[in-house]
Amino acid sequence: MKINPLDDRVVVRTNEAEETTAGGIVLPDAAKEKPQRGTIVAVGPGRLLDSGERASLSISVGDEILFGKYGGTDIEVDGEEVKILRESDILAKVL
Repeated sequence: MKINPLDDRVVVRTNEAEETTAGGIVLPDAAKEKPQRGTIVAVGPGRLLDSGERASLSISVGDEILFGKYGGTDIEVDGEEVKILRESDILAKVL
């Protein structure tokens, strides 16, 4: 992927939306919820502090994360849909 995020931003490849419910009902495209889970594919260098140093990020490439339903910006890079989020938009890291 040819994208390098700036500051405390990360690029996330979102997981696919669920196709069926727990009871086995197949969902049409209009009824599917936006995915809130994804894998980090690129991270920025960190937020620039007042002292001129960079704050390190608590996540890294390959981490699986949870994020808010409407957080970040959806873009297409090399024919692939990805989401760009700030580190503060990430809710949790999946262990």
